[in-house]
Amino acid sequence: MSDRPKALLFDVQGTATDFHSTVTREARRILGARYPGRDWSTFVNDWRAAYFRGTSTNTNSEKWISVSSIYRNALDELLDAERLDLDPAQRHELNDAWKRLDPWPDTVPALTRLRTTYTLATLSNADVDAVVSITRHGDLPWHAVFAAEMAGAFKPDPRAYRMAARYLGLDPSEIMMVASHKYDIRAARELGFRTAFVARPLEFGAPGLADTEFTNEFDLNATDFEDLADQLGC
Repeated sequence: MSDRPKALLFDVQGTATDFHSTVTREARRILGARYPGRDWSTFVNDWRAAYFRGTSTNTNSEKWISVSSIYRNALDELLDAERLDLDPAQRHELNDAWKRLDPWPDTVPALTRLRTTYTLATLSNADVDAVVSITRHGDLPWHAVFAAEMAGAFKPDPRAYRMAARYLGLDPSEIMMVASHKYDIRAARELGFRTAFVARPLEFGAPGLADTEFTNEFDLNATDFEDLADQLGC
């Protein structure tokens, strides 16, 4: 593309990392022997849906609650609803699976290509310590880590995007927001950011559950990070 951006901001959970496979595997490991035959894929998707409800209702920075707490509260409610018994230590261990998310196979190779030309940073709703942990776990080659916690507001609140642009020292028009969630990049586009949609058909496990449709509302549409790197000339 002509007039390329100077920096790329990446969503982390779902876009850069495969949360579904990671957390499903951990749920099965911790709970599977005691509760055989359970649909752990649906369990994780229900848990993730509860997280979205939690972040969408917590919009007042004066009442900030960590994402770890949102996940933990949702987990406790889900376990109770499903009548699954788990002691506090195991609940903590399972909740921490969100801090050990595996990257998609294309993530590290493509980021390694992209970082030679562009400044790479995260813009995640996950807590700062979670993004750092995920980055260390997957050896993700960002130049910087930004998270909604630093702005006191969850995406798609404009404060999150403006915070990242301020720390990068760039105008929004010089930054491309990359995500597999259209609400995220639509919000960034409204503020003048460039946008790239990356399809993650297996984000929720079974094909067909994730929105993977390409539309012309975004600057770029990519099948994965390698395709994104190709389109950005890396």
